[in-house]
Amino acid sequence: MKKIIFITFITIIFVFSNDFASNLNRLFTSVADIGKPSVVSIISEKSVKQKVHPFFFSPYGQDYPEFEQKGQALGSGVIINADKGYILTNNHVIENADEVRVKLLDKREIQAKIIGTDPLSDVAIIQIEANDLIEAEVGDSDDLSVGEWVMAIGSPFGLHLNHTVTKGIVSARGRNDVISRLNYEDFIQHDAAINPGNSGGALYNLYGELIGINTAIATDGMSNSNAGIGFAIPINQAMRVIEDLISTGSVTRGWLGVSIQDIDENMAKALNLDILDGAIISQVLKNSPAEDAGIKDQDIVISINGKEISNSSQLKNLVSNLRPNSKAEFEILRASEKIFLNVSLGERPSEKDLAEVYKFGNSFYDVLGLVVEDLNSAFAKKNNIDEANGVVVKNVKKDSPSSDNIQPGDVITKVGRKKVTSINDYRSLIKQYQKGDSILLLIKRSGASRFVAIEI
Repeated sequence: MKKIIFITFITIIFVFSNDFASNLNRLFTSVADIGKPSVVSIISEKSVKQKVHPFFFSPYGQDYPEFEQKGQALGSGVIINADKGYILTNNHVIENADEVRVKLLDKREIQAKIIGTDPLSDVAIIQIEANDLIEAEVGDSDDLSVGEWVMAIGSPFGLHLNHTVTKGIVSARGRNDVISRLNYEDFIQHDAAINPGNSGGALYNLYGELIGINTAIATDGMSNSNAGIGFAIPINQAMRVIEDLISTGSVTRGWLGVSIQDIDENMAKALNLDILDGAIISQVLKNSPAEDAGIKDQDIVISINGKEISNSSQLKNLVSNLRPNSKAEFEILRASEKIFLNVSLGERPSEKDLAEVYKFGNSFYDVLGLVVEDLNSAFAKKNNIDEANGVVVKNVKKDSPSSDNIQPGDVITKVGRKKVTSINDYRSLIKQYQKGDSILLLIKRSGASRFVAIEI
């Protein structure tokens, strides 16, 4: 039966081969025609300090004088807003550049302004002032399938090869830990030939839609040229980042407040698990969104908003891609039982702030820059407080909105006009405020009460 189907298929292809080849050619050429005008070459220049004769030493025992030399790097970019001149590229293409220029398909060369960069996702947005720009049609990278044809356009190896077009297929999706575990990586892996200079360039589907930004290649270690394994940032992830970069100049990310790790075979055996997918919670930070939602250590996250989790990196990427204060449904495996928890995500702190979180007992600073805990009767009695109501300030973050007016040992008894009876009351009340609001707190210190207004 299979042989009959195969013979029939070959016969159909033979009969219609001329039409098929013609249509296929037109399809690829039309994608190239649509895609090339939106792709640009990017020339980044920066000054590099060097010493004269760096491979020799001075016969007089002195260092040679330093001098500045301009270095030049080449990459690619994609026009995503023709009216405003916004161009999407990689952070590493323009990082630390003193000057950035853009060369268009029509050979115009234009000075560019850096609008914002995000090293953790390797995304950047620059801007030019020019007429008659053509922007790419942005697709949906979530709809991309393994095995689907894609086309890459960029400037490999130099301006003399700008707007080079190559094709391939999607080899895999969701690749992470390619460059660094510290980065946010959810790469599309493909085999369209890309090389140095393609970074920041376009990856199109066969509908002519931009579905990725080419970023990296895997090599055999002997060269830095293409070996059939390229990686692109999904356009959905890139657009999420540049929305923040354009509006505020920095990126905000969702935050859960946990330590996570992958599940290996020994761990699965110890926990009596049938699968190795998911990410196990090894620690829940105090005062974090995870603790508020009831997530516990040893919980295994297997999906977020219906998207399955295969490893800890994917969990980190999905959470960070969500907006702070957004709600997400977590599917969790706890002691072999599936449960669902709704989590209101926080905003991911800076790496410096996270270090302080672990330094101060794994407690998370809130929007006021405070770490608080429930007030107990012993503390109330010792500090001449009549009632054991309110929360006591444990730590105050340096240079936070509260650092000038609040100190450790202060007791917060009211937020606004509402009485604080517990830490849950306190968290619930401050969550009602947004950035730019002022929060009125009633503070008790050494038995005396006073109001403090803090702008967040």
